[in-house]
Parts: sequence; C-alpha cells; structure tokens
Amino acid sequence: MCGLVGMVGSSEVAADIYDALTMLQHRGQDAAGIMTFKDGKFLQRKGEGLVRDVFRTHHMTQLLGNFGIGHVRYPTQGSSGTALAQPFYVNSPYGIALAHNGNLTNADKLKAELFQSDLRHLNTDSDSEVLLNVFAHELQRLGKLVPESEDIFAAVEAVHRRCEGGYAAVAMIANHGVLAFRDPYGIRPLVIGERESSTGGTDYMVASESVALDVQGFELLGDVAPGEGIYITQEGKLIRRQCALAPRLVPCIFEHVYFARPDSMMDGVSVYKTRMRQGERLARKILKERPDHDIDVVIPIPDTSRVAGQSVAHELGVKFREGFMKNRYIGRTFIMPGQSQRAKSVRQKLNPVPLEFKDKIVLLVDDSIVRGTTCGQIIQMARDSGARKVYFASAAPPVRFPNVYGIDMPAATELIAHGRDVEEICRLIGADWLIYQDLEDLLECSREGNEAIDGFESSVFDGIYPAGTIDQAYLNSVEAARAEGSALRQAVAQEGGVVGLHNDG
Repeated sequence: MCGLVGMVGSSEVAADIYDALTMLQHRGQDAAGIMTFKDGKFLQRKGEGLVRDVFRTHHMTQLLGNFGIGHVRYPTQGSSGTALAQPFYVNSPYGIALAHNGNLTNADKLKAELFQSDLRHLNTDSDSEVLLNVFAHELQRLGKLVPESEDIFAAVEAVHRRCEGGYAAVAMIANHGVLAFRDPYGIRPLVIGERESSTGGTDYMVASESVALDVQGFELLGDVAPGEGIYITQEGKLIRRQCALAPRLVPCIFEHVYFARPDSMMDGVSVYKTRMRQGERLARKILKERPDHDIDVVIPIPDTSRVAGQSVAHELGVKFREGFMKNRYIGRTFIMPGQSQRAKSVRQKLNPVPLEFKDKIVLLVDDSIVRGTTCGQIIQMARDSGARKVYFASAAPPVRFPNVYGIDMPAATELIAHGRDVEEICRLIGADWLIYQDLEDLLECSREGNEAIDGFESSVFDGIYPAGTIDQAYLNSVEAARAEGSALRQAVAQEGGVVGLHNDG
C-alpha cells in the first residue's frame, strides 16, 4: 500500500505535494519521493525514510515547476532500499515519470513482453517500473512528435488491456502535464480536487485519499472512476476520459477496515461513518451471542479501531476508555518488515494505563486480526495490568487469505485464521472470548454509504479475487517470493546492508 499525489498549479507545486504526502504518511513509511518539471528538465528528490526525513529545505528549493508528482511507499514481499523509491522515470518517449499504488498480478508475463517484444529494459524487479514501461511503449508506438490528449488516453486504454491486478497511478509527461488513472475495478483508491489559485486560475490535485486535498484547501470533485484517465495539461486544462471497456466499481474493503484515515472520503463513502457502522453491527452480534454479557469497559487498540470501539461501547451501554497510550513515533506494525521487528514494536508502540484494567472485565476492540501475534501481546499486557478477564472483538471477519492487489498481506500459512475456527484462534491469542464481525455486515457498513458500488474486493476474507487470473500456482509464487525476500533481508541486515527485491507499489 502506497500513497500518491499529482498536481498542476499556476505556481510552484513542490511544497503542496510535500504537505499532501505528509497527510498520506500512514500509507507508507519506507520511502518517499517528489518529482517536478521546469524548463525542460525533471527535478527529483527521493530516498528511504519518512517524508520529513527525506526532504530538507535545500531539496525543496530545487524542486521547481508548476506540475509534479509524489509518492510514499511501504515495502512489499520483503523489499526495501532507495533503488525502489518512486517516482520512476524513462526518457522515451518524451520523458515520462510515474508513481504507482497497487500490484500487477501478471507482472512476470509483462516483463517478458517488454523485453522480447517491446525491446525495453527494466532496471528493477518493481512492477511499478513495469507499469511505467507498458504505458511508455503504448504511447511511443503511436509515433506522435507532440501527443494529444486522445493519444494519452489511447495509451491508458492499452494499459488496461495488458495489465491485470489492482493499480492507481500518477504520471508526468515532460513539457505536457500530469496524468492519473485507475484500474478498471477501482480496487486502489484515487480522488481529484480543485481550488482557485492566487492568480485566478484553477489548481488541480489527485491523491490516494481526500485528506491530502483537504489540508491544501482543495475542494473534492470526487473519485477517479474505475478505468478512467484524467489528464491535466501544464496550462491547467482538465480532460477526463473513460478508458476501460467494462469498468466496475469494486473497491478494496480493507481500506475501510484499516488503511485509510477515518477523515477520508473514498468512492463517495465516509470512512469515519463506515467504521461507526462497523462498531454498531459488531455490538449487535455481541448482544445476540451474549445478551447477558458481563463487560465492564470497552478499550480500543489505537488508532484505527477507536471509532468502531466507541460505537461498540455506546450500543452495549458500557464505559469506553482509552486504556492504551500510543507512541506515535513508531510505524504501523502491520507493515513492519519481519516478525521480530513487529513484536518488538508492539511494546514500544503501546503502553497500558493500569487503572483502566485493574479488576475489570475488558473488551478489547481491534480493526482486524492478521497474524495474531500483536493482539496476543496486547491481551497479555491487559492481563499484566490487572484485568480479570480479557475479551477480544475484531471489527473485521477472520483474515484467511493473502492479498494480491498491493497490500503486503502475509502468506496464508502466516495468517492465524487460515484453516482454524474461532475457538482455536481464541486459545492461540490467549483471550477469554473472541468474536469477529460477519462479512456481510462488514460489506453492508460500506455499501450503505454508496449504493452505486458494484461490490467490494474482499479477497482476504473470502478468497475471491476479482481481477486477474489468481490460482494456487500464483499464490504459491507470491509466498515463495515473500520467503526469499525475508531470508535475504535478514541475511543482509546481519551484514549491515540493505536489499531491494520486489515492490508492489
């Protein structure tokens, strides 16, 4: 999962892109990059680390130009390293830079085609570079000295025909402008906004989440539609075109569960209200299974479960308390590379308030349970703080299957719910009682916000993959890549070096 920003303005855009990326930092803390265009040249700064660490004042003063793109990244399949920081760039045709969020499930096939038929060289194993080169090849084969908007959209149409999986991208074409497009299923999010510039014109920004627009004073125009291409010329002209034959809106449900900020709007749905509804549905299930429950207090696992936890407490008629204090300088443990790093980070990230646990029957609420190791440690922390009983509630159903569309979900064998029932999971995490949200309830919580949504990409819960040909052989290859990346990363870490293997945007 990564964060994207693209902007065309009437004046310098680098500072606005920087601020937007800081609002998307939750989507990736491994690397960050900004590229702008000025006087015939691409200007770039990218590197490993948080946005605030990658960019200094002297970097920002060199990122000149009225249009540009930005990216924040987290590593997937065990990857890391500055070489995989985005945006990526090719010089032919015209000069094109691209940043990408998602995963191409047919990347291996495309790599072979790019080398054997398109005669293009790839410098990394990143499927983001694959996406860039597919687009560049399709634009180049049109043979235009000066591409028109219809040429650019024709290249996007070809990308949709050739590429499978979930992807959103922002691109920049030298001397022309910024392009944004989204896969035909709309799996990965992308929104667009506008604001009046100081010179009286109109500035445009596209981003992964609406919060990136809010802080810059942009009015949300809406979402980039599934399969749609949006081209903004360097003069500020906005052109939109549907570039897919049969688009369907099937967004990723895990954005609403975990990744997106609660103050974001995605596909016309308020993430905040969705999480409120998740808590309400979960509380109803609790009351159905345990009408005479003995819960004294509801405590959320900060931060993504806070809204759902408040709704659970309200519906149950019990106290809601902040029992864990969060160190906000520790990254999100779900996307930490390596189990030992995740385990260490849980204790660094969360510290209990003993007063809220002592002699109480506690219901802990989390957004989801993935590997189970984190919630197991948290349950033990609650017991160590004096809780008489510890119940655990997940606002999402059991995560039983890997994700292949750009979320670094563990292989099936690493998922605690894979092949296990609720009672087994409860024993493994050490809870006195465990309850999960039902899948249909979860989907209804999001569908209620926008009835026009055709469905949701919920493969981590139901094993149904709507985009691409996902069979067991493909899942086995993903698991093997993860294992290889993990082993190599650990070996390199022992030597004090860095390594880059794969990147799913």
